Amino acid sequence: MKIVTLVENTSINENLKSEHGHSLYIETEKHRILFDMGQTELFAENAKKLGIDLEGVDIAIVSHGHYDHGGGLKKFLEINSKAPIYISKYAFEPHYNGTEKYIGLDRVLMNSERIVYTDKKTRIADGLTLYSCNDKKKTYELGSFGLNKKLGADFLPDDFLHEQYLCVEENGKKVLISGCSHKGILNIVEWFEPDVLVGGFHFSKLPLDETLVNYAKTLNQYDTDYYTCHCTGEEQYCFMKKHMDTLSYLSTGEILAL
Repeated sequence: MKIVTLVENTSINENLKSEHGHSLYIETEKHRILFDMGQTELFAENAKKLGIDLEGVDIAIVSHGHYDHGGGLKKFLEINSKAPIYISKYAFEPHYNGTEKYIGLDRVLMNSERIVYTDKKTRIADGLTLYSCNDKKKTYELGSFGLNKKLGADFLPDDFLHEQYLCVEENGKKVLISGCSHKGILNIVEWFEPDVLVGGFHFSKLPLDETLVNYAKTLNQYDTDYYTCHCTGEEQYCFMKKHMDTLSYLSTGEILAL
């Protein structure tokens, strides 16, 4: 399996631009997958520079209904004419940072015939399954960090029902791909206990204190290799790495072979 970071907040190559966003290209033995599409069309520009043919993608997934993960959806629909796009049935609900900044997806696209709406569990193919985990019990509750959904005229703390995770099982390994892990990275690892986890931890707003140390030590107890990015926060990553044996960072342009 090969995972290429098309878009992330940082870059390892001056020729590859970065943005506050997330997009991964994943090659398995049988499939070519685009997981998230960043904030803009940048994922496509970087893919071209990296020699990745997005027309050849046969499965696309949007991890949740935020602009920095699905902002490039329109561009992908233009580039690729065949791949189904798996999106939670809750993803096009209005999502906000606070009450002023809309951070949701472009609702004009919600009726595209290419979109496959998902709910609790969606088996895409052998070894490829999407999970919402909306029915799972949370051991850890971190709150919504000021992120909201709009219901009528009211703003309510986001419950992240629109977030889903891709589980890839291949060659005896369980690899879990997450976007921002809004339901709590500690909960997600507890639920799946993957061999490898790739994705953001959503810790960028947390202070560098004993709480974060405890989170790092808890994650380190699992037999999991972590490759994080995006919303984890660079400072938080460096801080956590002191307490974790198997934590690495994926910047734009990084290629991970599993």
